[in-house]
Amino acid sequence: MIGLSGRFRSSLVIGVQGIRARKLRTLLSMVSLFLGVLAVVVVQAGASLAEDAQLADLELTAGKDGTVQLFLPPDPALVPIVLDTVRGRTDVVVQVSVQATIGEPNVTAINPGGSSFDNAGGAGPVFAPPGGSFLVCDPTSGMCFKRGGEEVGDGPPPPGQAIELQLVALTGDIRQFVPYRPEAGQWLEFDSPPSLSPRIVVNREAAKGFGRYQVPAEMRIEGATANSTPRIVGVVHDGNGSPTAYVRADELLNWLPAASLGNAGGMRVMVAPGAIDVVQVLRAKLVAAGLPAEMLTPQTINSRKDIADRLELTRLIFLGMAGLVLLIGVAGILNVGLATVGERVEEFALRRAVGTPRSLLAGIVLAETLLTGLLTSAAAIGAAALAFRFAVRVLDVRAPFLAHADFPWQAGAAGVVAGLVAGLLGGLVPAVRAARIPIATVMRP
Repeated sequence: MIGLSGRFRSSLVIGVQGIRARKLRTLLSMVSLFLGVLAVVVVQAGASLAEDAQLADLELTAGKDGTVQLFLPPDPALVPIVLDTVRGRTDVVVQVSVQATIGEPNVTAINPGGSSFDNAGGAGPVFAPPGGSFLVCDPTSGMCFKRGGEEVGDGPPPPGQAIELQLVALTGDIRQFVPYRPEAGQWLEFDSPPSLSPRIVVNREAAKGFGRYQVPAEMRIEGATANSTPRIVGVVHDGNGSPTAYVRADELLNWLPAASLGNAGGMRVMVAPGAIDVVQVLRAKLVAAGLPAEMLTPQTINSRKDIADRLELTRLIFLGMAGLVLLIGVAGILNVGLATVGERVEEFALRRAVGTPRSLLAGIVLAETLLTGLLTSAAAIGAAALAFRFAVRVLDVRAPFLAHADFPWQAGAAGVVAGLVAGLLGGLVPAVRAARIPIATVMRP
């Protein structure tokens, strides 16, 4: 082991001396290899960033990896059980969605059914069947929404200044499971007493509507005991293209009975990985309340694995293309290495004559090519890191997830491996040729 360590050290020292003695050739080898290593680094960094970008968008709708979620059907009897079970828990959040209208009463909303505000023409054709209820159809999506419940006479209400949106009631801070990105104002505070004036946080689409239209601050929800006056306290990006607002469940329950909340839609229970006990307790209570056990199957979010499987093929294709560029650098190192060995034939023969083992001669050549590959890797990684920092500054507005992104360490590791592999492949043939130089070469006249 000591002898082997000494040979390695000798190869490294002589290799460094050879690089210093032939600076120009070393530089030419690095230039031919630089683009290949840079291509590998860029591909690996791009694949990592693409994965992070898709995961960031997917987490806005699906949730973070490892989160356990449970979906419950709409049932007024379940709401008190669920809310009582999760009360006081910060590692469990329940969300329930209801349809709400903010603005003038007894009018057709600007976006019937909570559709996007970019749909040209606003409200589409309105059809009033007998019985007082009516259908509003969106000309862009082709979807029709049944509206009713207000005294509108024989026809639909006239168009007015009102916005229809989805109102999501939360029992706690859901950002620990779904990383909504704040854009203005603040998020909901759950450590203060509930207010009689519901505080709501709207998403981008809802903020677009409130920015375009002036609507009265009066919120109507079907089944509510009275209309409430909401206060918009913030704007978030939630990846949802429909107008959506978020509100504390306890503030919404001041105006909306639990039975009406349960009739509005199903519940989604999101649980931290370390709080599985609450899922078991909740399942036991719901089964005792008459809900079939097969409807209470918890699901664990694993978005990263799904994205990685989809990106793997693309990554392999681009790595293959980068490998072809890398082969050009390997060929450059090979040519320079063979030329160098040809010039150092007498030196290597003299070393053999004084007892230098063949393995040490091969190690000297390989040390030079490996060091060349390592230096090239350092230069390529440094250039890629500088380009990455510049790209982050330019693109952080269009891609907010880049604001706190760091240069992927996987890309740096891939660059180092690519440089060492290229140095090994490019120096293998010259090393074998150097080891086979006969001692008699030094005796030539």
